[in-house]
Amino acid sequence: MANSLLGKVTLISGAGAGIGRAIALAFGRCGAIVVVAEKDQGRADKVRAELDAAGVCNIVLCADVTDAAAVDKVIARVRDGFGRLDVLVNNVGDFLGVHKPFAETTREEWNALYGVNLEHIFLMTHAALPLLRRGESASIINISTIEAFRGIPNFAVYSAFKTAITGFTKSLALELAPENIRVNAIAPETTETEQIQILKWIPEEHQHMIKRWMPLGRYGQPDDTAGAALFLASPLSSWITGTTINLDGGALAAGGWRQTADGTWTNRPVITAHAHKG
Repeated sequence: MANSLLGKVTLISGAGAGIGRAIALAFGRCGAIVVVAEKDQGRADKVRAELDAAGVCNIVLCADVTDAAAVDKVIARVRDGFGRLDVLVNNVGDFLGVHKPFAETTREEWNALYGVNLEHIFLMTHAALPLLRRGESASIINISTIEAFRGIPNFAVYSAFKTAITGFTKSLALELAPENIRVNAIAPETTETEQIQILKWIPEEHQHMIKRWMPLGRYGQPDDTAGAALFLASPLSSWITGTTINLDGGALAAGGWRQTADGTWTNRPVITAHAHKG
């Protein structure tokens, strides 16, 4: 995949850490011009330093992509600097600690979850389209979750917005196909990041049981998603649009959430303090 994105202008939201950071570095290693939008200044500075050290042409902007005015400024910077956009990665997403039955959630929580999990995709994509249309082809990649394809108890609102990403991806893919703009999504299983430190939640003496739970024997790493994003951004996927890659180690094929005899829900090989009561 070396140089597969040579000279391509790429914009990645929330790329200061975790999956977004891995995508930014992977794109850079393959020759892309990397533009990062990251709301946390410390993370923005860190990823800028990493991109600089790797010799990647980059612009790192401290911006909150859930804010329409901030998104407009990011797109204006891309337009003024490069005149076009070849790849857009809508990576931001968070359950915001809203872990409770739907009946106990509030409208304020609904709105917050909407902003960070779905509305920002609308904002970024809508603002970026004029630049995406300037080249001969382009790719939009939406990062979702495998929970968009199965029930996730006590996260109903979060799950609803992630599921909506699938419909948006398919419908927009049809609208933009005549312009050779491809639109796809990636739905990762639980991935070890700063946000989700799954291996800390499972006692070490039980971690050998992960292989019984995950067909490919482990939880995800940010580089797994970066590899899928690199494929969808590259010419290797030039005839793929409207598709979601289930990046889950085979978990969806094997099953998903299970309820134990005492009514506790789990998506892990053992019950932990983070299991979810029904």
